Amino acid sequence: MLQREHNPASPSRFTEEVSRQYATEGIARAAPLTLPPQPPLPEAKAARKIGAAVLIGAVTALAGLALWRALGRTATQQPAEAHQRAAQRLNASAAILSFSVFADSAMEHYRGAFQNPAMYVAPLTSGALLASSAHAAFRPERLGFAGKSLCAFALAIGTAGFGFHLYNLTKREGGIDWLNLFYGAPIGAPFALALAGLTGLAASRLVGQTGATPVFFGEPAGRAIAAASAAALIGTAGEASLMHFRGAFHDPFMFAPVTIPVVSAAGLAATLFRPRMIATARRLLQATVALGLAGVGFHLYGISRNMGGFGNLSQNLLNGPPLPAPPSFTGVALAGLAGLELLDA
Repeated sequence: MLQREHNPASPSRFTEEVSRQYATEGIARAAPLTLPPQPPLPEAKAARKIGAAVLIGAVTALAGLALWRALGRTATQQPAEAHQRAAQRLNASAAILSFSVFADSAMEHYRGAFQNPAMYVAPLTSGALLASSAHAAFRPERLGFAGKSLCAFALAIGTAGFGFHLYNLTKREGGIDWLNLFYGAPIGAPFALALAGLTGLAASRLVGQTGATPVFFGEPAGRAIAAASAAALIGTAGEASLMHFRGAFHDPFMFAPVTIPVVSAAGLAATLFRPRMIATARRLLQATVALGLAGVGFHLYGISRNMGGFGNLSQNLLNGPPLPAPPSFTGVALAGLAGLELLDA
């Protein structure tokens, strides 16, 4: 084992000897006055290989879908007025959720130095879905094979992302405990991408049905969308609860994202049994839409309170409250409003 010599005339001799020793073992030479990086553990090498395979497969699939969509024709169909409004809201929901995932995953995975190549998949997939959903929000259309496959791919990647984040928590010291839930990979975040893909598929099917009462999986579309949106609101509020609990709810406004969406979800679920609750549920969902937009301002204020404020934006954007997270409430609430549009038709 190397011992550092206490020789003031050669302060870098120890570092040079260590660098020489690591170089003989095939490891890159360290920068001056720094120790070289440690070689990756065998399990880390295996995880990176799996991640690289996932990334290559995802990029290939996205490129193929883009080419198919560019060369093919999209089947357009003008739905009934209520169907069209609901489809537009579902596509807007998918676009907002995709944007939230794109920005959030790009920032958080960049902070993690994209250690695993699979970390590129979420921003790539959400970016592609964002472009597709934003176009469909202005011009609802029945998606072709490429569009449907992209939504299904986002649904699959979001579900798989939950597995990756769960693995990240279990391999940390202590496993699944409060500390790792606070500071590890956010356990519920990948489901936003899955929900974006699901709402995109729902919008496409809604445009493709011309009957007075569209049906999803044997259930009226309005009931199915309302039930799914209520569950998604509960899950989104749960993720916000975890992060705001970590922040000790130091600002009273931090209770808003853990109460208003839950009340909205309860009102939305009540419409499945009491149709006269539709008007109340609509007001609650509109409040949740506004909450998601206002949350961006609150998170901007939180970033400004960090050391250096906006003058140290490159660091505070990564360490401050996640700026792209609050719009996910807006996206889910829009999906709920689409369900009410069909229930009230």
